[in-house]
Amino acid sequence: MSEYRHIPVMVSEVIHYLDCGPGKIYADCTLGGAGHTLAILEKIMPGGFVVAMDQDRDAIKNAEKLQKNCTLKDVHIFHDNFTHLPEALSELDIQGVDGILLDLGMSLHQITSGGRGFSFQRDEPLDMRMNVRSDIKAEDLINTLSAEALEKIFREYGEERRAKRIARKIARTRKNGAIRSSGQLAQIVCEAVPGPAFRQKIHPATRVFMALRIAVNRELERLEFFLKNAADILNPGGRLCVLSFHSLEDRIVKHYMRSMAKGCVCPPKFPQCVCNRKKTFRVLTKKARQPAETEIAENPMSRSTKLRAAEKLGIKN
Repeated sequence: MSEYRHIPVMVSEVIHYLDCGPGKIYADCTLGGAGHTLAILEKIMPGGFVVAMDQDRDAIKNAEKLQKNCTLKDVHIFHDNFTHLPEALSELDIQGVDGILLDLGMSLHQITSGGRGFSFQRDEPLDMRMNVRSDIKAEDLINTLSAEALEKIFREYGEERRAKRIARKIARTRKNGAIRSSGQLAQIVCEAVPGPAFRQKIHPATRVFMALRIAVNRELERLEFFLKNAADILNPGGRLCVLSFHSLEDRIVKHYMRSMAKGCVCPPKFPQCVCNRKKTFRVLTKKARQPAETEIAENPMSRSTKLRAAEKLGIKN
């Protein structure tokens, strides 16, 4: 495996909102290149440790290499999706953690060296699986779903205005042979869109590729599932910090945090509360935080990052 390349985003902000301190336990649910984990470790020693997870085998191999060099000392590594964090904690006999980090972005390694077709800037197998143990590849969706189903994916997950035109072009093209590579798909998308699309800031295939990746990895579904259990995993006073990179993810996180901080959801006309729902979180970021201009200049990939954080209510031990 080539050197795992990734630049962690908003590190100082993550450390601040996670409220890292000596002896605390944290879960980095999207390990990536281990940049955030290393920063957390610096603040929680002595006595603290990190439970780190990632579904990408390349990230795990890189982390194991760092662990052998003692760079990731006091880190428990799991090759799995973050939805299985409760099982990982149970295996370690951990009842709760003091902070959870979710970095929902892709790593530079996945884009430039993963060889799985995440990028339209190179011609690679049309795979897009974060976890290569998963069954469904992007090429399976592209070559088997109806034009209507593809249109729905592009429109709902990619917010692509030309979803119908692109889906129909794909359906016509695959009649002459299966679409197998990222280069093929990017070319088809470019042929499907009108000339003015090429004068936009982003490549015409950007939203299609993002939508396919989300669908293949069930990203939004898994995010929603994880958030439902997040409060149960955190200790009182524990922090949840989420880095998202597109509007659909950010919307899910925003609505979840606001809902958990609201408490009663009974209609206003009710004379008294009957739902018995209590506030679970205190939202720490009224508006999503974004990277400083200096960070964006050094790492353009950070431009779309939005950070939201919340603290679980309750008395700390």
